[in-house]
Amino acid sequence: QVQLVESGGGLVQAGGSLRLSCAASGRTFSSYAMGWFRQAPGKEREFVAAISWSGGLTYYADSVKGRFTISRDNAKNTVYLQMNKMKPEDTAVYYCAADAVAGTGLGYDYWGQGTQVTVSS
Repeated sequence: QVQLVESGGGLVQAGGSLRLSCAASGRTFSSYAMGWFRQAPGKEREFVAAISWSGGLTYYADSVKGRFTISRDNAKNTVYLQMNKMKPEDTAVYYCAADAVAGTGLGYDYWGQGTQVTVSS
């Protein structure tokens, strides 16, 4: 069982930066791949980024490639999403998720409750 708690959301101007954190409970965090997803009002939840259990492999949606960076610190049971050059279309609730294998689909086993990110123009 893994419990996930996101933090770091807020209001930022276009072009600005935010760093999201996702703290995981449990001693097996390092065995899970982690993902970030987002859901804007009236839209489907979508993949943002994922990272393998070791941190050696990362994956990004085309819409955030070159602007967002996913990383993890297994000693701190935490995964991060550094978001730079933010755009109004990045506005959404951001969720972290954990699963055995990193992927771009919604089939992750564990999900956090989300953190709101709003980018003003």
